[in-house]
Amino acid sequence: MTGRNQTTISEFLLLGLPIKSEHQNLFYTLFLAMYVTTVLGNLLILVLICLDPHLHTPMYLFLSNLSFSDLCFSSVTMPKLLQNMQSQDLSIPYAGCLTQMYFFLFFADLEDFLLVAMAYDRYVAICFPLHYTTIMSPRLCLFLVLLPWILTTFHAMLHTLLMARLHFCEDNVIPHFFCDSSALLKLSCSDTRVNELVIFFVGGLIIIIPFLLIIMSYARIVSSILKVPSAKGICKAFSTCGSHLTVVSLFYGTIIGLYLCPSAHNSTVKETVMSMMYTVVAPMLNPFIYSLRNRDMKGALRRVFCKKKNAFSL
Repeated sequence: MTGRNQTTISEFLLLGLPIKSEHQNLFYTLFLAMYVTTVLGNLLILVLICLDPHLHTPMYLFLSNLSFSDLCFSSVTMPKLLQNMQSQDLSIPYAGCLTQMYFFLFFADLEDFLLVAMAYDRYVAICFPLHYTTIMSPRLCLFLVLLPWILTTFHAMLHTLLMARLHFCEDNVIPHFFCDSSALLKLSCSDTRVNELVIFFVGGLIIIIPFLLIIMSYARIVSSILKVPSAKGICKAFSTCGSHLTVVSLFYGTIIGLYLCPSAHNSTVKETVMSMMYTVVAPMLNPFIYSLRNRDMKGALRRVFCKKKNAFSL
């Protein structure tokens, strides 16, 4: 790589989505609506959990953190995508690109670990219902919330610092709608073997270990249900775990398909569409999954609106 031009670049160009110019406004409206829905839906969950004392439980502590993570995760990429779709300036500064990459990794990892904490919470609730309050103590809940924030901070910082040591030459065009680490590595004119090894081993562990822990939690749940099979127990388990399982399937399904099961025939368009699934679609759907399938959230919504209505009537 020494033969390439070593001029250091100061900005990158994000090509964005492969959309024809005549469809640009239509997709802009669609993505804007999706982003607004994501923001309002996750904010609603955060407000309801804060205002309703009935939701001050471990499960909703984890859900509030997940909603905050979804809100921020979508906000890392969507505003820049929407801006680029309405302007001819596709550039993003070098520092801005690394910052976007850091927060993208941070909130993606945070959601990953929070899903594990929620799976453990469901495991304790179903397998040890009589000891639930004892096991899920405030101290343990605080630990299960703080640990993901700490781990994701170091993991995202590791990848960002490794990326910052690389040199980028004359090619600064990123065929993506955000600063994806794999796309940046392809543009670098430095030796990227260390970065690739860290992504393969550390990044793989960040995805695989939480996924296996979730599988283990649900295997224990299924085993516990089968020991005392009853229609009531099965219905209760599905109502308790259904929302979480749906979110896990949506999140891990796209990530595993994109990163752990790569194909030589994967086109840039296919990778971009799959990235849209877990960066835009999943954060938008999560509030609907948890609110529409959750009686506690529906009850909290009714109580909050009744309080507001009574306050205005006075």
